[in-house]
Parts: sequence; structure tokens; C-alpha cells
Amino acid sequence: MSEHTDPQAVKHIVTKDGSSTLYAPGFDEHYHSIHGAVQESLHVFIQMGLSALPDEGTVRIFEMGFGTGLNALLTYFHRGNRQVDYVGIEAFPIIWEQAKDLSYAKDMNDPDAEVVFQRMHEADWEQPVALTEGFTLTKLKTELNQVQAQEPFDLIYFDAFAPNTQPELWTDEVMNLMFQMLRPGGIWVTYSAKSSVRRALIQAGLEVEKLPGPPGKREMLRASKPLQ
Repeated sequence: MSEHTDPQAVKHIVTKDGSSTLYAPGFDEHYHSIHGAVQESLHVFIQMGLSALPDEGTVRIFEMGFGTGLNALLTYFHRGNRQVDYVGIEAFPIIWEQAKDLSYAKDMNDPDAEVVFQRMHEADWEQPVALTEGFTLTKLKTELNQVQAQEPFDLIYFDAFAPNTQPELWTDEVMNLMFQMLRPGGIWVTYSAKSSVRRALIQAGLEVEKLPGPPGKREMLRASKPLQ
């Protein structure tokens, strides 16, 4: 077992908004912003990503870095009238014993949240699991370069560790893959606003905009695939 996945190595941290996250010593990284785990995910992925899509129909979402499951949980409870097909990949999955004490489900103020959160973590890997009629989750234990999307995605949550920690996930080649995985008009969002990431996205053919970032970050990036 590596230090990335060792349950004894990963530590719980309370962030500034009162929500918790995990610290992975093997990466020397927190899974979410220490300025506010839930605030960051809500701002970057829900408000600037999911909310930019129509509030109806089927939405295919790909998450790079399933991690603690926070983004998936927030998407579940903010999906509105959408039918969500959610695919998350994670090369170093955590286990339910590591996730169960995270505060996310308690913070949702929904009696179903803890059950849904546990089902997300205990769902089988490598196959679609219908959490409800309106939300299907597929977790893939794999590296990004091994992903073979059968259908394009409407929205990509790019939540890898920071470029200085996992530079191999922020390259020109990866952003070319992101372009290929998006449908025309699809959206890609991340918490990072690093200039090298922005250049790689533009080089891949995506239209990029800088947006106000979550607490603790001045800016973030959102990109979209041109319709033509």
C-alpha cells in the first residue's frame, strides 16, 4: 500500500468555512482549499460549471479526481431537473473509513445526504450504479491517459492536485484530450488560473475565460468547446 492510499497517512483537516477535507502526505496536498472545502467546490464546479448548463435534460459529467466525493455529492443535490450521468476517475481512491467522518453530508441539511454519500463511496468500481432514477455514478480506478470515453461530455470538473504537484495532468497533451472529450458547446472548469494551463487550453482549441475565484483565490478558469 502506498503512502497516497494508506488510511493511516491521510489526515482530516477542518477548513476555514467549517467543512473538512483530507491532507495526503504522499502528495503534500489537501484535497480541497483550506480556505473552505465546500465553498470552493460550490463556487468552482457548481456555480461556474453545472449552473451554466440548461436546468433540464440529460447531462454527462466527467470528473478528473473523484477524491472525497464532495463534487459528486454537491452535484447530486444541485442537479435540479437534470438527469445526470456522472463519471469520476481516481487513481488513488480513498475508502469509506476515511470518508465517513468528513462533514459534507451533515452540512447538506438533507436527511438523505449521509446515505447518498456512503452509497457513492461503497459503489462498485468500473460499472454504472444508479443512485436514483435521475443520477447514475460510474467510478473508474484508472489514470487519465487510460480513459476511453464512449460518448462526449457536457461538463468536465478538472479537480486534479495542483499543477506544481501533478504537472503531468496539466500538459498540452492532457488539454488536447479534454477538447476531444467535450461535446461542442461543452464546459470545462477548474480552480487553477495558472497561465501555463490557460495557454494549454487555448492551444487545444478551447475558448478560455478567467472568472473570480473562490475564497483564497483571486481567479479560476472556465473553458468551452466551440460549437463549430
